[in-house]
Amino acid sequence: MTPRNAHFSPWSDLDRPPLNAAALRRALIQPEGLWTSFELLPAIGSTNTELVRRAASLPGEGAVLVAEEQTAGRGRLDRVWSAPPRSGIFLSVLLRPPAEIPVERWGWLPLLAGVAAASGLSRSAGIDMSLKWPNDLLVTVDGEERKVGGILAERAGDGAIVIGIGINVTLRADELPVPTAASLALANAVSTDRDTLLRAILRSLEHWYGQWRATDGDPRLSQLQEAYAAGCATLGRTVRAELPGGRSLTGEAVALDGDGRLVLALPDGERHPIGAGDIVHLRPAG
Repeated sequence: MTPRNAHFSPWSDLDRPPLNAAALRRALIQPEGLWTSFELLPAIGSTNTELVRRAASLPGEGAVLVAEEQTAGRGRLDRVWSAPPRSGIFLSVLLRPPAEIPVERWGWLPLLAGVAAASGLSRSAGIDMSLKWPNDLLVTVDGEERKVGGILAERAGDGAIVIGIGINVTLRADELPVPTAASLALANAVSTDRDTLLRAILRSLEHWYGQWRATDGDPRLSQLQEAYAAGCATLGRTVRAELPGGRSLTGEAVALDGDGRLVLALPDGERHPIGAGDIVHLRPAG
């Protein structure tokens, strides 16, 4: 099938210049560094789907796959994620955590990616960002919290995981998929240079993954649990967790436990942890 942007020239939208693959490759692939390959595609259905497909044939970890456009981008629970060509960052990376890290601690990796993306973008774009548990990145536009990006983690065979990060960078108001979405441009970012933003995200991800790996995935020793809690807009709020089968739980989000689950304080005083895989939606109560 011909990609939607088969006619799309790199110079047809000068407000959205193409990424500089050669410069990004030189900046990111370093001796002894995490990133081992960098590939930029003009268009792909989903970078996550493609990297999961390739994982078995790729040695080690550190492969980076980026697209200028995703025609079938996915969020959690296969929700659709779409944006115009070159208007965002569409990124997936392949990781193979060391065997000594218990698989139970892998649940922290999408949260780690959220911390890395939020901290990297806060510095490079010059805006405040926060995290909505478990996988959303938030900015403030006109005094309202809106989603600017998301994280999707998928197993890629034994010992491998692919983490996808999608960020709306230059979407205009009339291009937003839903009214609750946003872009860095709409949040008045000081920079929307995607080369700069992509480097910042990947360097931050390398830093946090290195700390997590060096502490055998311990969320406390790696400071990941503390960092996520500090940037999590969900904590301290009363929320309704919609569960499979039409069930729901309402309570105050009071903590993240050692497994990365959100702990709700229910009206009867019980504290109930919920995992990312246990929920369909997490919404403000009322």
